[in-house]
Amino acid sequence: MAEKVYEGMFILDVAKFGRDPDGVAKSIDDIVTQFGGEMVVARLWDERRLAYPIDGHRKGAYWLTYFRLESTKISQLERAAQLNPNVLRTLVLSVDPRIVDTLIEHAAAGHRPPSEEGSSSGSEKPAEKTERAASDA
Repeated sequence: MAEKVYEGMFILDVAKFGRDPDGVAKSIDDIVTQFGGEMVVARLWDERRLAYPIDGHRKGAYWLTYFRLESTKISQLERAAQLNPNVLRTLVLSVDPRIVDTLIEHAAAGHRPPSEEGSSSGSEKPAEKTERAASDA
């Protein structure tokens, strides 16, 4: 069976990730390679407050990955992630082959969410900028 490219988002225990980022990241790589997969790119996407507590955790480190794996192994990978003590939640999505290269390039470049990209002063909220622009006119 042919390997497909998947996007995996792993919400990690932020305390464990803070103590040993390389070890926790390696545990995710190990899960993928354990089932014959190949990690294409992996990086920290963000550390955020969770919408609701997960096992008593209020913050999580979001680890974004792109990997190649046979589709028959996905359920095994998800189960291994559930059993990993560093992982709070997992989401694995199949990537459309037409956009694989673009997504991998984007992830490898380390783009930040639009709310965190550079702004003129960095401390103003968008509403404050709009109000100031209206009053200057």
